Amino acid sequence: MSTQTRRTFLKRTTAGIGAAFALTGSSTSCAVSSTDRPTEMKYSICNETFGDWPQDKIFKFAAECGYGGVEIAPFTINTDVTKITAEQRATLRKQAEQAGVEIVGLHWLLAKTEGLHLTSPDPQVRKKTAVYLGELAKFCADLGGKVTVFGSPKQRDLMPGVSREDGMKYAAEVFRSAMPTFQKHNVILALEPLGTETTNFIITAADGVELAKMVDSPNCKLLLDCKAMVTDTEPMPELIRKYGSWLVHFHANDPNLQGPGMGKLDFVPIFQALSDIDYRGWVSVEVFDYTPGPERLARESIEYMRKVEKKVKPTSI
Repeated sequence: MSTQTRRTFLKRTTAGIGAAFALTGSSTSCAVSSTDRPTEMKYSICNETFGDWPQDKIFKFAAECGYGGVEIAPFTINTDVTKITAEQRATLRKQAEQAGVEIVGLHWLLAKTEGLHLTSPDPQVRKKTAVYLGELAKFCADLGGKVTVFGSPKQRDLMPGVSREDGMKYAAEVFRSAMPTFQKHNVILALEPLGTETTNFIITAADGVELAKMVDSPNCKLLLDCKAMVTDTEPMPELIRKYGSWLVHFHANDPNLQGPGMGKLDFVPIFQALSDIDYRGWVSVEVFDYTPGPERLARESIEYMRKVEKKVKPTSI
């Protein structure tokens, strides 16, 4: 554990927050008073939460709510990342900067792609997948992002006849092949364990760390997701503490598929564990049930997380 104290942890602020709260006049504004501004965790939100909103509107609204960052699903820009032009990339980055938020990274990396699969027994498919992951690393860097989240459950599922052992070998091969590009662009690949209702491969935090060790690169780490941890073998706070040295990104959501605080999951023990390991990454809201609408999902999630932070106890070093 770092020698940094909880006091240092509490002093960290989200990037661009001053600019974020200067934004006013939106009909969907969720700006808050200065006394309610987040000053502890770094919060971001996934852009697909907002459906077909223009990206600049997403950035502005996220900033007004108090988020310091936005996480991009590439398919919301184009289902083929290689077709996203340099001009589009520069525009996205500029729009985020003008709104006062960072583009923290990417997720849903292989969603809506064709002919790509992490654990395919076909070496040509694996080679194509590795090359495409490198293109995603470049896109992430062009946007100013630092982390890419490998979830993509359908593009990693073990196919009939492929054993777990072979799947691990194939996946490690793909990721190792892509690592030089990730290292060149200073981008992290965060492996996301997902529950058995979603995939049949990498379903626990232990699985994720096992694969990351096989990849054996400083640019291959771990993401933990609240919804996914529900089906893991240990309580969420214990998983965070146990694998904290691997953790570079965190997805906040409720098992009911909505935002933090919109279901029964208590985030106090979760945030306490993040504090205990001196977590320095982003806490990113990722939802899957959009029924409440984007404004409510964004607003209520961050409001709840701020309240939770006030209940976190200082960590004794």
